[in-house]
Amino acid sequence: MRWIRGRERERGSISLWAVTAAFAMIILAGLAVDLGGKVQAQQHAIDVATQAARAGGQQLDAAQAVRGHGTQIDPTLAAAAARAYLAASDLTGTVTTRGGSTVVVTTSGSYSTKFLGIIGISSLPVTGSAESRIVRVYQGTER
Repeated sequence: MRWIRGRERERGSISLWAVTAAFAMIILAGLAVDLGGKVQAQQHAIDVATQAARAGGQQLDAAQAVRGHGTQIDPTLAAAAARAYLAASDLTGTVTTRGGSTVVVTTSGSYSTKFLGIIGISSLPVTGSAESRIVRVYQGTER
């Protein structure tokens, strides 16, 4: 009978440990999945910003380029092209032009978590930025 009484005092201790360990494993798996997903979403935001800046940078002021007076972007067309690229993506962002030769794009969005919602984190913010600069190069030297 003594042995039975000793066992009764330990009843449920393994269950509590198992529940705690299982919860910790879910949180760790959630961190791995959701932080990996955030990195992928961050790379997507950077890629969208890069491609929008490229689209804007291709809008040259044709009149100056044809006359040989240098290459500059048409700020209105460049901003419109970059905004059109952003509008076609799933992100929001801003477009600015600088100095007649640079298009700057920043993007923002969020990653919806899969597991971290268990602890109250339903989304993680992501951002990206990129710029394209128009240069004139002659025989490998910027002019």
